[in-house]
Formats: sequence, C-alpha cells, structure tokens
Amino acid sequence: MWEVEVDKDKCAGDEECIGACPAGVYELDDDGKADPVNADECLGCETCVEVCPQGAITVTEV
Repeated sequence: MWEVEVDKDKCAGDEECIGACPAGVYELDDDGKADPVNADECLGCETCVEVCPQGAITVTEV
C-alpha cells in the first residue's frame, strides 16, 4: 500500500501527474491543484514524482 501526498503550495496544476499516472490516481481540485482522489489505486511506480517539475509529490510505502 502507498501513501500519496501533494504539497499544494508547490503544485502548479500543470496536470503532468494526471497524464502520467497509469492508475488514474490524480484529478484537479477546485483550486486547480493535483489531488490524489484515488490514492488507494496507487501502484507505487513513482512516475508522478518523476514528471512533476515542482517536486510537489511524494509516494511512500506504508
């Protein structure tokens, strides 16, 4: 199981994580920031971490 966190202060809402995530973990929230609404589907591949230019995402095994 994986814990997915987005630092909303760093997130620019450029949707890179949304397009890259093979499990469909992310959606934009009302503020235009990435929100891991389907975090329980996370595969732990960290593709989102790699593509986020702001370094706003962390994925941790729990």
